[in-house]
Amino acid sequence: MRKLVMSVAAAAVLASGGAAFAAVKHTTGTVKTYDGTAMSLVLDDGSTFTLPKAFKNPGLKAGEKVRVSWDMSGKHKIAEAVRIVK
Repeated sequence: MRKLVMSVAAAAVLASGGAAFAAVKHTTGTVKTYDGTAMSLVLDDGSTFTLPKAFKNPGLKAGEKVRVSWDMSGKHKIAEAVRIVK
C-alpha cells in the first residue's frame, strides 16, 4: 500500500509541473498594426496575436504602447487581454 501511495504522489507532482508551463505569458511592446476585422494585433517586434471574438478595443492604434497577456494555441499566440500602458 505504501508503494502505491508514493507512486500516486510522485505522479501527481509530475503532472502538476506541466501545468506551470501552460501559464499565461505577458509581452509589452508598441502596436504596429491592429485589425479589428481580422481580429489581429502586430507589435513593432513582429509578434502577432489573434484576438478573441469578444475583444473590446480599448483604443488601439499604431504607436500605442501595450501589454498583451497571451497563451499559445497550436502555433498561434492568442491574446487574452490587451491593456494600454503609459
